[in-house]
Amino acid sequence: MTMPDRAALLGTWKMVSWQREVLATGERTDALGPEPVGYITYGADGRCSVIVVKRDRPPPTTLPPTEEERVRLFDSMLAYAGTYTVDEEKVVHHVDASWNQTWTGTDQVRFYQLEGDKLMLRSAPAKDPHTGELGFHLVQFERV
Repeated sequence: MTMPDRAALLGTWKMVSWQREVLATGERTDALGPEPVGYITYGADGRCSVIVVKRDRPPPTTLPPTEEERVRLFDSMLAYAGTYTVDEEKVVHHVDASWNQTWTGTDQVRFYQLEGDKLMLRSAPAKDPHTGELGFHLVQFERV
């Protein structure tokens, strides 16, 4: 995507699927279960935000949530925001706030394919934030 084509990425995209692949085995699984609920937004101001939650996560039974419920809620989501840069093959998310402090201050590289109202992102190989296994993620979106 050249800079004049950057506009094609702008806007809000709804997640359709999210799979992770373990490099050592080639095994693919649904990250956060089947049909996660998620959105990514790319703004004209150069900022992006991402939120994804497991579709069937149960609400806490009390307020405040129990420690077990807090852990379960944390483990069933991913969220971050920051700036982004784009070149012909990748978009890089420069994270300045995240659900998991280990991501704050990092660059999250996403190789992309854009076809009309469909966006496919593939992460660079890295340790999975939920499992710790080395692999990559394949995420499909549709324009909202």
